[in-house]
Parts: sequence; C-alpha cells; structure tokens
Amino acid sequence: MVTMFFTVSVVNNYALNLNIAMPLHMIFRSGSLIANMILGIVILKKRYSIFKYTSIALVSVGIFICTFMSAKQVTSKSSSNENDGFQAFVWWLLGIGALTFALLMSARMGIFQETLYKQFGKHSKEALFYNHALPLPGFIFLASDIYDHAVLFNKSELYQVPVVGVALPIMWFYLLMNVITQSVCIRGVFILTTECTSLTVTLVVTLRKFLSLIFSILYFQNPFTRWHWLGTWFVFIGTLMYTEVPDATMMPTGLPRADDPTMCPGSPTSPDPCPTRERE
Repeated sequence: MVTMFFTVSVVNNYALNLNIAMPLHMIFRSGSLIANMILGIVILKKRYSIFKYTSIALVSVGIFICTFMSAKQVTSKSSSNENDGFQAFVWWLLGIGALTFALLMSARMGIFQETLYKQFGKHSKEALFYNHALPLPGFIFLASDIYDHAVLFNKSELYQVPVVGVALPIMWFYLLMNVITQSVCIRGVFILTTECTSLTVTLVVTLRKFLSLIFSILYFQNPFTRWHWLGTWFVFIGTLMYTEVPDATMMPTGLPRADDPTMCPGSPTSPDPCPTRERE
C-alpha cells in the first residue's frame, strides 16, 4: 500500500509537467469513484444499483467533455509551427495517460486498504504515519529534480511574512502553506475513514474538490468555457448521485432503511421484527 501511495502521489504531481492544466487535473481526479466502482466489480465482485450506474455515466460524460475541450484549447494555443502544436498535443496525451494510470492505481490502493481494514481493524494514525514515512527514501531518485526546484525557489522574490516579520522567498512560503494545509486535510480524511460512514467521507472530499476547482479558476484566472462548466456539473451531480445524497435527503426522517435487518422482507416500511415461524 505504501508503494502504491508513493507512486500515485508522484505521478499525479508529475502530470502537471505534461501540459495538464490544474482545473483539468482536478476534474480528472474526481473520477475516482468510477475507477473504484469498476475495480470493485472486477476484483471484489460487487454489484450496484441502477442509480449508481447512472452516476457512472454522468461522471464519465463530464470528464470526457472537459478532456475534449481542453484538447481543443491545447491545439488552438499552439504556435503557427505545426510541429510545435503536435508536440504540445503529444505531451498532453502523455499527461492524460499519467492521470489515468494514477486514477486506477489510487482505486486499487483504496480496495487494498479496505481489505486491510477489514482484516486488521481501522487505525488512522498508524496508517497515516506509515503511508508518509516509509516512502521518504524513494525521493532519493528525485533528488536532482528537487534540487533544481530548490534553486528556483531561492531565486523567487522575497516575501515579508505577516506577524512573524521574517522575509523569505515567496515560493518557500507557498510550499510551507501547502504542507500545513495538506497536513490538516489528509489528517482529517484519515480520521473520517474511521469515525464516519463512507458516504460522509466521500461527500466531504467531493465538496472539497469542487470548491478547490472554483477557487483555482477564480484566483489563477484559468480559461474555463461553458463546456467546462457543463462537464464540471456532470461530475459533481454524478458524484452526489453515487453517494446517494439526493435519495438520503428526500427520505423522511424516522423511517427505517430498506437494508435494516430487523425489518420483514415483505414489509419494507414496518419497523416491527419479523414474526418467528413455529416449528412443525
């Protein structure tokens, strides 16, 4: 699981070097529910309702729309040189391949983690520590790239940190803020997996991704057409349908769930226990 976690993290970050815009990167990763469902059917032999299969179609269409429109933007932004435009498109295709690989690998890691939790119990702090501590030696293979970026960070303009009053390169300040926010976020996700239902965890993570997407577009002024908005809403609505949020919000409070083991099979709305059969 640690190897898969390290691979997914590195590939997802490296995809940004392959002509992948941040909004497309975030939208593509929103398809993790689709990958989890497909691998769950193949590996764990799970079966789902038509409602969830419909959500798969919505999310898939949303990702396809955003991917296709981003491909058109890549070719339109290329220079008049046909070779430069083709080269940019090839790098973009490699980025899409990297995101697809990371998406499937992340889904496989989730299934493996689910199996470990069932077998050994849920220990959020232990999983959080080992997933982040054990992969550290793997960054030795990325030492040259890390050094090059450290040099670039040192060349960035100085920034006066408020309250503290210390001046440091602004890129180091951004990295520090990213580490702090990522620590809070990932710690909360690991705790949610043990304290809340999977529905609550999926809903929280989905809303966080959607809000991050909106913030990225507004703050960084990324190009976002009406087609991108349509694809984004397809992904968002499909994800909510997958987590059965509309069904849960429309269900009257106080009524038992259909999968309640105390209910009779022939009386789905009756909370009374099933009558026992008399022995013949």
